[in-house]
Formats: sequence, structure tokens, C-alpha cells
Amino acid sequence: MYKHILIATDGSDLAEKAVVHGVELAKAVGAKTSAIVVEHTFNVFDVPQNRIREMPDVFREHAEQIKKHAAKVLDHVASIAKARGVPFVGVQKESDQPYEPIIETAKENGCDLIVMASHGRGGLSAVLIGSVTHKVLTHTDIPVLVYR
Repeated sequence: MYKHILIATDGSDLAEKAVVHGVELAKAVGAKTSAIVVEHTFNVFDVPQNRIREMPDVFREHAEQIKKHAAKVLDHVASIAKARGVPFVGVQKESDQPYEPIIETAKENGCDLIVMASHGRGGLSAVLIGSVTHKVLTHTDIPVLVYR
């Protein structure tokens, strides 16, 4: 059925449920897994006015924080996969459009299923914030299992 499942996660509680489901599915069908965490790129406009002069320090702090967060999330997914005997590889990328590296990673690694959570935003919130899950669904021909 599936040979390689890509699990997209942001480390949230809902994403955690999708991770567990994705790993359990991989175990059931004998697939390997990859997990991806996509962090937002550094945005100078997010820097508080009183720290503008410290820009190199702020940039370095941001890079360290996203690497630590991604490593923590991916280590957690790795422990779930290891406990269930499922082969696992972690991937961390940066992008302002998280759906793009999710799809690119799935294609580059020959993944035949993407598993991810949907936070279920609707109405104006969905329009203003957008949905990474919706964008993945509409921009890929790889099957997507959405956990909600």
C-alpha cells in the first residue's frame, strides 16, 4: 500500500495526534516515515524596535531558537517511531510558505502519502490566516491524510 509516509508537524497537540496516527499507519502497512518541521524564516519586522541595533544577535537567536524547536519536535517523533519499530528520518526546513517544502520534501523522498493535522479554522480566520493543510491539498497530487 504505502511505502514512505511523510508526516508534517509543528509540534502542537493536534499535530502530535497526527504524528502518532501516521506512525501507527506506517507500522501497520510496513512503511518507513519521514517527519518535517517547517519553521518560518527570519522577519526583520518581527524584531522589537529596541533591538534593531542588535540585529546580528537577534538573527542568531532566531536561528538558534528554530533549530532547537525543530530538533525537539523531530526527536520526539523519532522516539515515537523507534518505540514502534518504524524507520524514521527527520527534516527541518525554513519557509514563509510551509506548504511548499512539505510538498517538495515528499516528492524528493518518494513519499506516497502525506499525513498532517488540520486546525479546523473556518470563515474569516481561514481566509486571513490561510491553511497550510489546505494549500498542501490543493498543490500536490500525492495523497494527503488529514487528521482533525
